[in-house]
Amino acid sequence: MSGQRILIVPGWRNAEPGHWQSLWEARLPGAHRVAQGDWLFPRRQAWVDRLADAILASRGERVVLVAHSLGCITVAHLPPEAAARVSAALLVAPADPERRAQLADFAPVPHRRLPYRSTLVASSNDPYCPVRLAGAYARAWGSDFVRLENAGHINVAAGFGEWPSGLQWLARLGVDMDPAEWLRRAA
Repeated sequence: MSGQRILIVPGWRNAEPGHWQSLWEARLPGAHRVAQGDWLFPRRQAWVDRLADAILASRGERVVLVAHSLGCITVAHLPPEAAARVSAALLVAPADPERRAQLADFAPVPHRRLPYRSTLVASSNDPYCPVRLAGAYARAWGSDFVRLENAGHINVAAGFGEWPSGLQWLARLGVDMDPAEWLRRAA
């Protein structure tokens, strides 16, 4: 493989400029956002197809996914040929598509093991997905599970900007980066 491509996979309504995903996209080498055609009225097949196309276009590169909220569920729906090209994933604050009518097309959520290493980070008080459901996703997907206390939806509204500990979890997945150096350059 010739390098590493980090695909940023935002959730419903995209990630605003101060969101950790946006900051990482702008500063991490090899990072690219997967842009969806419709951020407000998501359709599962369209979102999965966009992500699969981005993965398959990364020929010769190691693909790492960094997903948030509905982006995590999009990752879980990937077809086998795209999932086989992924080497690792950081899955943060997954959504529960059965709790919101706008996201119902993403239900049911697949409960099969992901064919790559992954870490799922969830909050004890996420308003969009109960932590026990996030834990069930982690078990079904074979992901390491990290539970944060009272971290909301792990987004800007919950006080997450640069999110250094998230970078550390990304580095533990084998991503070629030094979190401390990245934060020094970002300052």
